[in-house]
Amino acid sequence: MPQPTPLPKPILCYVTDRRSLPLATSSDAIPMLLHTMVSVATAGVDWIQLREKDLCGGESLELARSAIEAIRSRASSTRIIVNDRVDVALASGAGGVHLSENGFSVSDTRRLADRFARDSGKSLDFLIGVSCHSLGSALGAARDGADYIYFSPIFHTPSKAFYGPPQGVERLRQICQAVQIPVIAIGGINLENIVSCYAAGAAGVAAIRLFQDATDLSAVVSSMRTPNSTP
Repeated sequence: MPQPTPLPKPILCYVTDRRSLPLATSSDAIPMLLHTMVSVATAGVDWIQLREKDLCGGESLELARSAIEAIRSRASSTRIIVNDRVDVALASGAGGVHLSENGFSVSDTRRLADRFARDSGKSLDFLIGVSCHSLGSALGAARDGADYIYFSPIFHTPSKAFYGPPQGVERLRQICQAVQIPVIAIGGINLENIVSCYAAGAAGVAAIRLFQDATDLSAVVSSMRTPNSTP
């Protein structure tokens, strides 16, 4: 039987949610999350988005620094992206920040990043992404200079129920054709529907439980790279 042809390398992003980690309790959730992030990075995931919204600034900074150090110690090239907190992302040395649709602007974020680089004398490799839920917001993010966008929810998922019914693959295709920056599909992504996201033009996918619930992360990542295969 012929082997599936690998697609051009998609961007795979693990979005963290320590509260939904299997068997996690309030006292050990952070250590378990760090362990999970190292496992995900070792398996070959490209980005990890730290999305622990309930943490204060100091806690977020500590987590980001711990994650970066833990992953660096494994010689992994996985990029850490901090959710919303531009200050934490810059102070920790993260590889980017992911902004909410109606939150801090791309232009202000870019200005802060440029000032930080100038003041620190460092050359930043820093991505700015935006969550989008409509064509208008996607076009706006691209126009404002975002490096990439998330578009969601593509499929049904409890974590995105607040944003309304699933957008579907055809709407994802419309967004991918409308902007010239990478579009990352998120919301209900699994190994059965991931190929339809790639076919629609998505540059990659992001997920929470697909990674957190995996018993064999390497096999899951391999299958996401070549989605006709079965882990």
